[in-house]
Amino acid sequence: MVKKKKTKKKAVRKKRPRPLLAHAFTPKAYKGRKAVVLGLGKSGLAAAKLLARKGFRVFVSDSRPRRELRDIAKKLPASVRWEAGGHSDKILDHHFIVKSPGIPHHTPILAKAREAGMPVFSEVEVALAFAPKIKVIAVTGTNGKTTTATMTAAAFKSGRKKVHLLGNIGETVSGSVSKLRKGDTVILEVSSYQLEDSRYFKPDAAAILNITSDHLDHHGSMQAYVEAKTRIFRRQDHDNFCIFNTDDPLSFGLTRECRARKIFFSRTPTNRSAAWLEKKKICLRMHGEKKTHKIAPPKIPGAHNLDNAMAAALLAACQGVKPAAIAKAFKNFKSVEHRLEDIGKVGNLLCLNDSKATNVDSTIAALRSLDDRAGKILLVLGGVQKPGGFKALRPHIETRVKAVFAIGNAAPKIEEDLQGVTHVFPCGTLEQAVQVAYQIGQKGESLVLSPACASFDQFESFGHRGRAFKDLVKKFGRKKR
Repeated sequence: MVKKKKTKKKAVRKKRPRPLLAHAFTPKAYKGRKAVVLGLGKSGLAAAKLLARKGFRVFVSDSRPRRELRDIAKKLPASVRWEAGGHSDKILDHHFIVKSPGIPHHTPILAKAREAGMPVFSEVEVALAFAPKIKVIAVTGTNGKTTTATMTAAAFKSGRKKVHLLGNIGETVSGSVSKLRKGDTVILEVSSYQLEDSRYFKPDAAAILNITSDHLDHHGSMQAYVEAKTRIFRRQDHDNFCIFNTDDPLSFGLTRECRARKIFFSRTPTNRSAAWLEKKKICLRMHGEKKTHKIAPPKIPGAHNLDNAMAAALLAACQGVKPAAIAKAFKNFKSVEHRLEDIGKVGNLLCLNDSKATNVDSTIAALRSLDDRAGKILLVLGGVQKPGGFKALRPHIETRVKAVFAIGNAAPKIEEDLQGVTHVFPCGTLEQAVQVAYQIGQKGESLVLSPACASFDQFESFGHRGRAFKDLVKKFGRKKR
């Protein structure tokens, strides 16, 4: 009997989904499609929950080890599948990607996905697609985003508008969609990380406060960073508004690329200025108006906060908020947490928490803003260094700063760049820095955390660092009473 040869079955190659046309995300166009959420952070979790609730088949991928994700993964709906430890090719078996803002554009799986024709969207624009008809006001810039967005929200509330303050500032858009009602206004703080994948984002009004070198490790180049910022106005048209700072060369240079109605502010009046400063007041005059409205700015330190206030006033005014309502909001405005936040006098030192100062320009702005009442300054610097070093701080430290306390990974570079300008104490940790500051600090001096660095070497975020600073000030300050 002749045995039949066993024939090997040919492996059936799994058919990839046909790519969708890379048009704007709408629930209708993508109905029934399979979604990937890349990154299981705060915005990734919120996006996964929203998409699952809206009937999408969702797969979440995160590069962190599984043990680090167990707690957060428990918050995912039961229908959502997830992977950890890297981004596998399973991602390519889906129709589109919602990318969390912290994931670099050059991540290998994203290159594969784009090659396969998979659209990549930001969490912000996907979430907004599920919102009812609302007004969207967006704020970006290297520095001042949070303060400006918060001031803008305060002005809208003062004008009796229903407002939601969302985005990079705290609450995610995905997590807040269910609270939004027709006619509401959303004030969005948007970072370059969020904007780089927001190709169809079209706010009713937007502001670019300033652009200086930052986040180059993420974007790869200054050109890519600036390009990400321009996404805030790329889809705008003449029905929309965009606010520009004529005193900031980089952002002002982008005006010719913007098709929205442009509104300008500056510290001194120009022919095009709709807001400017005069005798410590904000002068506001919108297009077509003859009357100039004078508004007292918020009583918070820093000339840079006058810029933020002018931008906020224009964002509110171009959407119909009356100058009187803006003035009332500014009168009651308090400084935002971690942004030159006045902790008050603790022990023998006045203490200021400026943990949000994650680059040198922010720290320079903080030092410039402190008046003579601050006395000599005990400055805490350090963390994860941004490109460029710390030499730009030298002239600002020389006149005002009694001592620098260098912490984190950047401590050796801080010592090197500030040598000969003031005494630099290499402290390693924030706790040691605060302890030494209280040992050498005298009555009438100020302890200022304005690190000029990111926080990720020792803390989860700048907020975590700021809260730790406030706790340490209480701990060591009590001993000096």
